[in-house]
Amino acid sequence: MSAKTISIIILTALLTIFLMVNTEPVDFDFLVTSVAVSKLLVIGVCVVIGFIIGFIVGRPRKTVSSYDDEIEKQQPVSNKKELSDEDRDYIS
Repeated sequence: MSAKTISIIILTALLTIFLMVNTEPVDFDFLVTSVAVSKLLVIGVCVVIGFIIGFIVGRPRKTVSSYDDEIEKQQPVSNKKELSDEDRDYIS
C-alpha cells in the first residue's frame, strides 16, 4: 500500500470515530426556524460539502494549449501540415 492510501484510511477512521462520538442533538438555526438536529448529521453534511467544493476547486483547468491539442485531434489527418525540410533547417 502507498502512503497516500494509508493516510486516507487513517483519516477516514478518525473522521468516523469523531462523528460517532458527537451524536447528541444540537439546535440548528436556519433563517427563521430552529430545528434540533444530531451533531453527526451537521458535521457529516459539512464534510461532504467541503469535499465537493475542494474537488471542484482543485481539479485541473483546461489551458489554451490543451484546447489546441483537442482541436488537432478532431481535425482529419489530411489537414495536419507537416514541416518542410526548409522549415526544419530554419528552426534548427
